[in-house]
Amino acid sequence: MIAETVCSAVAAAGLGIAAVTAYRKRFLSAARIAAYALVPLGLVMTGVVQWLADTAFSPTAWAGFGVLGGAWLLFSTTRAVERRRGGTRKERKEARAAQQRDAVAPTASAPSLGPGTRAAGKPESAPRGQAADDFSDIEAILKKHGI
Repeated sequence: MIAETVCSAVAAAGLGIAAVTAYRKRFLSAARIAAYALVPLGLVMTGVVQWLADTAFSPTAWAGFGVLGGAWLLFSTTRAVERRRGGTRKERKEARAAQQRDAVAPTASAPSLGPGTRAAGKPESAPRGQAADDFSDIEAILKKHGI
């Protein structure tokens, strides 16, 4: 009985705050405050508050909450262990087999670089005639796009 009275008072106070907010021309905030204020009143009218009050003093309900908490704890623990290990046992075995199947021989993993054709000294500068040819490609692209 007292829970219904408290919820109704909270709803009335919230609607009063919403009215003051609307008077200040903040209609969106006022509508949001009114929505939050009407929730406790709706819970009282639907009987949810009475159901919660009956559940709060029931030892069977608390035992049920304990069982649900234990189930959640087991589920989250097994998920954490599975993530840490990298999947189930079967998935780890398949991954190990795929890794061995795709493995490359150690001698093949090193890149083979043949002797270079250019000298290791300074790079050769391009002749003056060749630099103009390099820009001809760029000029063709720019003309193609109308630039």
